[in-house]
Amino acid sequence: MFEFLKYELDYGVATITLNRPEVYNAFNDGLSYELQDALKQATRDDSVRVVVITGEGKAFCSGQDLKASSKAEKRSFIDSLHKRYNPIIRAMRNMPKPIIGRLNGVAAGAGCSLALACDIVVAAEESMLVEVFVNIGLVLDSGSSYFLPRLVGSAKAFEMSTMGTRVKGKEAFEMGLVNKVVPLSELDAAVKEYTDFYASAPTKAIGMMKKMLNKAGNSSLDEMLDYEAYCQEIAGSSEDYKEGVNAFLEKRKANFKGK
Repeated sequence: MFEFLKYELDYGVATITLNRPEVYNAFNDGLSYELQDALKQATRDDSVRVVVITGEGKAFCSGQDLKASSKAEKRSFIDSLHKRYNPIIRAMRNMPKPIIGRLNGVAAGAGCSLALACDIVVAAEESMLVEVFVNIGLVLDSGSSYFLPRLVGSAKAFEMSTMGTRVKGKEAFEMGLVNKVVPLSELDAAVKEYTDFYASAPTKAIGMMKKMLNKAGNSSLDEMLDYEAYCQEIAGSSEDYKEGVNAFLEKRKANFKGK
């Protein structure tokens, strides 16, 4: 179905693997549009409870394929962002399901933005995040100017973006850029801990909490109190809520269906 990525579904876990290892999973037109389609598929499929995004081979994603873009007669950066990259980031942040970034290697430029747009990032010690745009005279894009200062603060974000600072796995964890860091040999097991949890969690409630946390960054306390009440009313009428209460009363583990 896909040429430039792999899409696998296993027990509620959809794994999207960028599959251009010969160029460190750099984005060409085909990969960017296929990733949009894969995210739409995962969003629509009710059997998908959690999504994993990773890269084939040694890299996570090295950003835009500069060789491919240099062959174009005249490239419009604004068109490229509006049509190729921004829809990916919006789809990730609007997906009402958790997205786990499996950071297996370098994440550079738009690849760094892709990692930062995940809800949780599990990184190998050997991985590296780098806002490489400045090295070719470009600015942050694909959401990095939004995510980076929120994660590390404005001063560190300025340094990382204007100097193209390379941040390796352990340092990324200390800075709050990733949730967990492990040796590469333990990466799959560490990711599985998260996917096992989310694959059997109350997906509808988690999707609403994701939306709430997205909204919180640009809202007042009063606005969030009202929005919490609105969302809680919806959660309180869900099947998962009924199951959760029954499981508590019956002193057993809840069997959430994500509905």
